[in-house]
Amino acid sequence: MTAPTVAVRPPLSLYLHVPWCVRKCPYCDFNSHAVKGEIPETAYLQAMLEDLDQDLALTGSRSIETVFIGGGTPSLMSGGFYRSLFRELRARLNLTPDAEITLEANPGTLEEGRFEAFREAGINRLSIGVQSFNARHLSTLGRIHDSAAAHRAIETARQAGFDNFNVDLMHGLPEQSPADALADLEAALGHKPPHLSWYQLTLEPNTEFYSRPPDLPDDDRLWEIYRSGRDLLHRHGFRDYEVSAWSQPGRASRHNLNYWTFGDYLALGAGGHGKVSQADGQIRRYWKTRQPEAYLNRIGSRTAGSEVIAVDDLPLEFLMNALRLTDGVEERLFQERTGLPLSSVAVKLEELRDEKLLEQHRIQATDLGQRYLNSLLERFL
Repeated sequence: MTAPTVAVRPPLSLYLHVPWCVRKCPYCDFNSHAVKGEIPETAYLQAMLEDLDQDLALTGSRSIETVFIGGGTPSLMSGGFYRSLFRELRARLNLTPDAEITLEANPGTLEEGRFEAFREAGINRLSIGVQSFNARHLSTLGRIHDSAAAHRAIETARQAGFDNFNVDLMHGLPEQSPADALADLEAALGHKPPHLSWYQLTLEPNTEFYSRPPDLPDDDRLWEIYRSGRDLLHRHGFRDYEVSAWSQPGRASRHNLNYWTFGDYLALGAGGHGKVSQADGQIRRYWKTRQPEAYLNRIGSRTAGSEVIAVDDLPLEFLMNALRLTDGVEERLFQERTGLPLSSVAVKLEELRDEKLLEQHRIQATDLGQRYLNSLLERFL
């Protein structure tokens, strides 16, 4: 396949990883570590800034359009930590005036005044990790909050001035009935959130649930949960703009849209992953040192490894993201983001259109294509 030539480098985001949490949840496969003692905020701030200074050349003078702070549990860090962090970030990077800056928050880690402090630091969007409002399911999932704390966190966020926030919910939980799943959605909808992440629990390797699998709903029950939940959300004005993301009009996550449209993102923090389109046309993924202690004490670059995405893999990499979007993307975006001509995949696209799996004149799965998305993507292996 012809070598890629990216004429215009894509939009740039920034991902920041905070690796500490109060307790590791049995389903979690993220780079998270139960905190022991006091979190070394000052040392971690310094390490992240040193990390950034090593990576500044990757920006290519582009502005940062969105920031996402994930974990772990980023809401364990103080407002003072984020004030200092964003002061230093703005001294080194050009954050656009309307940059979307999201922080993941756990309802079990929010004492009085913390949301206000996050807001004062420049964070303007929250993703509140509720997962369920059901006491039994929260216990099974190993969450450190109860239903009352989840409700309180959402209301506290609103009172602190956050009118842009996401509520994270899971479905397909152990012994969950369709009625249970709908009750979770209705509890969240009572707060009128602008955005919901509603996704199915999956058993990931290197988790407690994977080594000791719980009894999950069968396929028929999973379909009933999804169908009834989808209908409820549609009635409330939500649109499933991505496989597991639902929003009110105009409230889609800009940061995640950049991921799904194969944009670029810098990564800072222990275990963070980034992707950058280079001036020579190559697209490189890289990842940071995972262990917090090693990240804190590293001298020089904290990048643990990197790889150039092979030219033959670029179509699949692009489509795995773009076809998650309900509306897909315009055809021109394929060449803009991969540097490859559309002709390199035109034959396969037309085959899939003939089979009614893709829409005409757009890279967008039909309803049938969405049902068989994994099989569709295998055609590009």
